[in-house]
Amino acid sequence: MLTAYIAMGANLSSPVGPPPETLAAAVSRIASLGRIVGRSSLYSTEPMGFTEQPRFFNAVVALDTQLSPLSLLQALLDIELEFGRDRSIGIPNGPRTLDLDILLMGDLQLCASNLEIPHPRLAERAFVLVPLHEIAPLVVVPRHRATVDQLLKRLLRQSQDHAPSVVAIHDDLWDAAAARNAASAHDAPGSDTGESHPHG
Repeated sequence: MLTAYIAMGANLSSPVGPPPETLAAAVSRIASLGRIVGRSSLYSTEPMGFTEQPRFFNAVVALDTQLSPLSLLQALLDIELEFGRDRSIGIPNGPRTLDLDILLMGDLQLCASNLEIPHPRLAERAFVLVPLHEIAPLVVVPRHRATVDQLLKRLLRQSQDHAPSVVAIHDDLWDAAAARNAASAHDAPGSDTGESHPHG
């Protein structure tokens, strides 16, 4: 079993509601693929690339799973489709109802035509590194041979523009779902590790 760190993002309403509701519902679907063992706060982030679009809501979850990387990828793409996102259409870096990306999966390094682990742009994206840092600051990113904490500090040194672009927010639905999941993880038989969801 490996721990996969999955980035989540949305800036358009899906069939279940606005982005925070979509992300909260998507976490429940991701939980069916294994066991959620970490969950960041929710962040409001500036879009990158195509900037003429609404701000994104972003988060990262940690999932213990027995799925292979490619099986996990397919399952995440299926979840995206459930929430109204078809990757075969739409503009690159454009608005979307749901975006799910595998950032890390244990210490695995994989380079396939449709999947690269660690995520090739992980170290360049504050909207990924900030929530990842919240739940896994000391995890080592194999390609960079550096911890998430080191990568985030390096990115913030390179550009002061990143810091204000990623802002932690409180959303009642997201926070309530996180509290429920943390309680469930704590009460599970044989469980000694609850879900991480700190708020500063």
